[in-house]
Amino acid sequence: MLTKTLHTKLIILIDPDKYNLDLIDLANVCKVSYIFVGGSSIKKNNFEKTIKSIKSKTQIPVIIFPGDETQISKFADGLLILSLLSGRNPDYLIGKHVHAAQRIKASNLKTIPTGYILVNGGKASTTQKITKTKALSSSKEIINTAIAGELLGKQLIYLEAGSGAKKVVTSALIKQVKKNISIPLIIGGGIDSVTKAKNIIATNPDYMVVGNVLEKTPHLILELSKLF
Repeated sequence: MLTKTLHTKLIILIDPDKYNLDLIDLANVCKVSYIFVGGSSIKKNNFEKTIKSIKSKTQIPVIIFPGDETQISKFADGLLILSLLSGRNPDYLIGKHVHAAQRIKASNLKTIPTGYILVNGGKASTTQKITKTKALSSSKEIINTAIAGELLGKQLIYLEAGSGAKKVVTSALIKQVKKNISIPLIIGGGIDSVTKAKNIIATNPDYMVVGNVLEKTPHLILELSKLF
């Protein structure tokens, strides 16, 4: 699950508050490898209901991308254990994980330790506001943080420009991070066009996550799928 790949694979991210059944139907006829489910601030109290609905409509593996420690469901196929390595807020490095530990263990979910790194996307993301952390701008610091994540035993590195970011993670940075780590690399944030997706795929990260734009224009997934 979420291993190194020869070619970039597509992941879609679904916020339960903005869940669109039609997007799952479209994903079933597209080259979608995984569906991530989660949100920084879920208000509708429909997290588990959303996962059950998705699972009833597709065989694509559903992985929880948790916005907080309450977003756990035994009905998913796996759970990213996110450590916000770009920030220094202890709650998001270990504190939230301690609160959720017993529930996660009881769920028997497959867990994937993930080094989560917020990259400056030209706009303060919801994640930054909630975690009270800043995104990183220095390429050197981002690369070193990714290396440190692997040394700490993380199984994935996730570079995130933020939902609705004005700027995506640059090609140069993706290449440098990929060169310096041996674990899978995920890129997300601000990927709202075929052109941006194509530029990222050209750098060959293991996975690319698209979310926000599909809430407004779900049929864009048909065009994106042609790139894979």
